[in-house]
Amino acid sequence: MSVFTIILIVIVAFLAGMEGILDQWQFHQPLVACTLIGLVSGHLEAGIILGGTLQMMALGWANVGAAVAPDAALASVASAILMVLALNSGADQSQAITTAIAVAVPLSVAGLFLTMIVRTIAIPIVHFMDAAAARGDFFGIDVWSIVAICLQGIRIAIPAAALCFIPSDAVMGALNMMPAWLNEGMTIGGGMVAAVGYAMVINMMATREVWPFFALGFCLAAISELTLIALGVIGVCLALIYLGLKDLAKQGGAAAGSGDPLGDILDDYE
Repeated sequence: MSVFTIILIVIVAFLAGMEGILDQWQFHQPLVACTLIGLVSGHLEAGIILGGTLQMMALGWANVGAAVAPDAALASVASAILMVLALNSGADQSQAITTAIAVAVPLSVAGLFLTMIVRTIAIPIVHFMDAAAARGDFFGIDVWSIVAICLQGIRIAIPAAALCFIPSDAVMGALNMMPAWLNEGMTIGGGMVAAVGYAMVINMMATREVWPFFALGFCLAAISELTLIALGVIGVCLALIYLGLKDLAKQGGAAAGSGDPLGDILDDYE
């Protein structure tokens, strides 16, 4: 891997780390991070496939209350780098992607540890910002804010740079040492990633209002003539129809009390 490629990968990793907090341009999402790393390393197709597969799993990663979600930034960047190293060593594309998917979850858990360290370091920065605010130093507040965000980027950039210097032969040797049963197991597990991601999302969104649309989606998906774009359009239309009916029910609250069947039905779901 050339020095220029390593620099580009580190830049992508730095942006992904910052976006894990900012959420402005979504560089930390697997589909974006893996695609960018695949682009700068010359393996765009493999990066898109890996990012799309991991994105299905990351759909269910969300901070809920005090529960912190796995670190999508480190999982995306590190697994993409390992995939690139495997491809550079001559590994088959499907094998490299499967191996990268298998290590994504452990890497995401390791990212939580790094996040804890960075946020602990950021505690004094908050006090520095408070002191700057007490002095009326708005420039100082901005500087310390940028420093805190850059720490999040460094949190991903340093492991990414370290992984880039792993010899490709070592990665290929590790892949060749894997027994057949382990390769088959990782292949099966990689195929279940999408189902697990959707299951996590459904578990968070499961309500009486959502289940009818969920069942209807299975029925529409069975129609082979419908493409993903067509299914998306149908989903948007159903959502707009539902929101329109809900607004009508709210506007006709008085009418609902006078025997409006539509208002009664929507009120039951609420």
